[in-house]
Amino acid sequence: MPPTTPPYAGKFSTCGLYSNNNNYPQPHSPYHHGTCAKPTKENKVYKGAYPVAENPYDIPQAHSTYCGVHMDSASMKEHHYNSRGSALDNLYSSVQPHSTSCPARMHRQTSNNSSGSEQSCRSNPAAKSRLYGHGVTASYGEMCYHDNSLVSASLEALIQHLVPTVDYYPDRSYVFTFLLSSRLFLHPYELMTRVCHLCVEQQRCGDALLDKIRFCEVAPKLVQLLTEWTETFPYDFRDERMMRCLKDMTHHVARGDEYSWRAMQQMTQRLIKRLSALGQYEEATAALNSVASERPASLKSKRESAQRMDILAVCDDPFVLAQQLTHIELDRLSFIGPEEFIQTFAMKDPLENHKGFFRKRKTSNLEAYVNWFNRLSFLVATEICMPMKKKQRARIIEFFIDVAQECFNIGNFNSLMAIITGMNMSPVARLKKTWNKVNTDKFEILEHQMDPSSNFSNYRTALRGATQRSETAHSSEEKIVIPFFSLLIKDIYFLNEGCASRLSTGHINFEKLWDLAKQVSEFLVWRQVICPFDRDRRILQYVVTTPVFSEDELHLASYESEGPENNMEKDSRRSLRSSLLHRENR
Repeated sequence: MPPTTPPYAGKFSTCGLYSNNNNYPQPHSPYHHGTCAKPTKENKVYKGAYPVAENPYDIPQAHSTYCGVHMDSASMKEHHYNSRGSALDNLYSSVQPHSTSCPARMHRQTSNNSSGSEQSCRSNPAAKSRLYGHGVTASYGEMCYHDNSLVSASLEALIQHLVPTVDYYPDRSYVFTFLLSSRLFLHPYELMTRVCHLCVEQQRCGDALLDKIRFCEVAPKLVQLLTEWTETFPYDFRDERMMRCLKDMTHHVARGDEYSWRAMQQMTQRLIKRLSALGQYEEATAALNSVASERPASLKSKRESAQRMDILAVCDDPFVLAQQLTHIELDRLSFIGPEEFIQTFAMKDPLENHKGFFRKRKTSNLEAYVNWFNRLSFLVATEICMPMKKKQRARIIEFFIDVAQECFNIGNFNSLMAIITGMNMSPVARLKKTWNKVNTDKFEILEHQMDPSSNFSNYRTALRGATQRSETAHSSEEKIVIPFFSLLIKDIYFLNEGCASRLSTGHINFEKLWDLAKQVSEFLVWRQVICPFDRDRRILQYVVTTPVFSEDELHLASYESEGPENNMEKDSRRSLRSSLLHRENR
């Protein structure tokens, strides 16, 4: 359902929140006419100041080997492992996803005569249905449907429903949803072992030659399922047990179908390439964090440290800095695995201490992205509190307000919120003399846009509008949607906590899993956008590596910029000086 208020389209001037409010003057927006690009200052074209290959911040891009999981539901029934759906087609964009395969699949014979055709749902005598509200609720064995949409089932039935056969392949919405959320109930390694075992065993009939023929018939669909798994959830295969299971299935496939074996080989090569890129990214991020962890110059020599290079000396164009922030955001988003959202509250792995080549922290990329938000907030506060002169501090504040506005126009809500957070930190907010020199009209509009009241209703309206703009984009710049990430995590967390994973019958609540998949699927669409802006090595290097103050150091820097106003602040400054001096002398 489209929003009833005018959607966000990268414009301030058409935003319904402000159009009739004289208390909030409308700042000029480069996107006033929709798709026209922002005119550069003095007709200057922003080019990269260096070859991309020389950029120390360049990290392996996740997009090239990463296949999207989304596909039109009308085309889900049959797949071959060499065909891929569009990465940006969102299964969950407008309607509740449901299985397009026959709900009575569980009642067809899957042993010696499993090659028979699938029974019709209506003709299945084991099916039970009843009217429920305006729809029909039906049960087929251990799977329950409402209006042909799977709503609950036992874990065993869901696993069986994932297993392909000669005449059946699960639709991609089901594959994505179950692979995403099954880790709430069992380890991915256990799921993969059981699926592969069932797929092989269902083709056995006691005759070796016939077994081989039957497996050759189902092998392409098994390879298709494993391809979807490795390309959508590649980080599952950092577990060496998963890789070992994949290797075993490759050997098994090789004995029967050379074409499928070649497809397995190609799939494994893509997976290893993806995991290698992830390793390089994590090493690059660790190196950058190591440089950034160095502390700025001692505050006892703040006048000397104030002479260091600041953000305005590196970049004085808000639009360019907003572009570089968008590069960082999309780079880091691209390495967040969809399963990380679920693993933040999944059951603890009983083999958590298992040591292997592929074992890593399960949510490390998600946590690194949250840390980036915090770093940007502290960078903004550090840049404001560092200068000794009030005029320079005011200039930097106004600069970051303009950067935040450009982030809003681009659709980069995460950087926008990080900048607002940094400017609202108490060491910055208390600089009253500095703020008196700042025109805060635009900042008040941006704060209102990200106002947390009514569960961030203003922001959610803007996000829906940005998503609509992305879906109908005429340029790569308009495709960018970077959500306020902490709120996205919060939404997924409360969706999980607010609904039971299991029903009183013992069945898994699959309606909840659909909802989780819808949230994560939307994120995957946003994540796969390639940043269209030129990289600027100098700016990127500064933003990700320049040291920033800790919270205590920010408070002391603030007191040295504008002295304490009361006894409590005087006591605080005295205590901070003593504490920081003690740390430096250790």
